[in-house]
Amino acid sequence: MSSISKQIGHFVKSFTLFELLKGLSVTGRYLFKRKITVQYPEEKTPMSPRFRGLHALRRYANGEERCIACKLCEAVCPALAITIDSEEREDGTRRTTRYDIDLFKCIYCGFCEEACPVDSIVETHIFEYHFEERGTQIMTKDMLLEIGDKYEAEIAANKQADAPYR
Repeated sequence: MSSISKQIGHFVKSFTLFELLKGLSVTGRYLFKRKITVQYPEEKTPMSPRFRGLHALRRYANGEERCIACKLCEAVCPALAITIDSEEREDGTRRTTRYDIDLFKCIYCGFCEEACPVDSIVETHIFEYHFEERGTQIMTKDMLLEIGDKYEAEIAANKQADAPYR
């Protein structure tokens, strides 16, 4: 008997378009409520402190680049987006001659930042960037150092703010 009553109930619901009216009731509830629209360039939404955006290479306070060419970031990158070439300097230390990141390959996982023993490579909170020509998506060492120099104060402040999450 219950099977027949279920079939009758299903027929009545489909005949009266119950599902359609239920969906329209959800639409009607939100139709006259205040809209939550962000006018993007003028208004910004809050950003998570864990957000990972554009990469940057940092320098020490004396101006020397931090990267010691250990190549851990290149090894840990799951997308194989990082390419590093290095050579030994006169004083016996290693430094990079080439540090490239292909941002089209990068999945912004943050593994490179976690693997770096000297906090050289970081992912900033910069998300407003674009590329207009083919080949400009490859960030070279000079470009990464320039970004790091420009935003060093913000990067250092974010490192302090992110300390509880580490």
